[in-house]
Parts: sequence; C-alpha cells; structure tokens
Amino acid sequence: MALKRHFLRFSAIGVVGFLVDSATLYLSLGLLGLGFYTGRVLSFLVAATTTWFLNRQVTFTDADRSKPLRQWRNFIAANALGGLVNYGVYATIVSLVPPAVWVPLAGVAAGSIAGLAFNFTASRRLVFRPAG
Repeated sequence: MALKRHFLRFSAIGVVGFLVDSATLYLSLGLLGLGFYTGRVLSFLVAATTTWFLNRQVTFTDADRSKPLRQWRNFIAANALGGLVNYGVYATIVSLVPPAVWVPLAGVAAGSIAGLAFNFTASRRLVFRPAG
C-alpha cells in the first residue's frame, strides 16, 4: 500500500514539476532568448530541484534528512538517466514535428511521461532511503 501511495504522490509532484518545467522553458525561450535545447536543460534542472524538494517533504517523509545537499545531488544523479530519456524524447519531437507554438510543450509532456517510471524507481531505491 505504501508503494502505491508513494507512486501517486510522486506522480502528483511530477505534474507540478511538469508545470515548472514548461513555465521555465517558455521563460527561457522568451525572456532569456535561449534555444529549444539549452532552454530545456535549464528547465529540467529547475523542475528537478523543485520535485526533489517536494518529494522530500511530501512523498518520502521517512527518508534520512541529515544531508540535504548530498540527497539533492544524488537525486539529480539518479534521475540523470531518466532525464536523458526525457530529453531524448523531447528532442525527437521538436526536431521531427513541424514548428508550432505547442511543439515544445508536447515535447516536455512526452519526455516527462517517458522518464516517470525510471525516476520513481531510482528515487525510491537510491535517493530517499529511510533513516536509520
């Protein structure tokens, strides 16, 4: 039962991460003048930091809290492969689909879904281990 609850919370926080990711991407494209790919790297890092913090507070409340910077670093590292899958799907969509305003958003959505299962498993088993 805890696994299902954790996955549902992790997924809900993933939706928040998707919104942060998308907003950061569009701000990066419009305000910072970054391209689709550089802007996506920045948006991924901002979203990953947001989801690390929220998962630490809401999903994996029994995890060791003694070294948050190390845990954040491990979260980023453990989710890097999921991030590569996410980014690969995004890059495929923006490179193959004819340009349109919605294309970056579709890429972020598809990439997020592709990385969800991997990221949950890596987070649960490698990052948010119970204290003790």
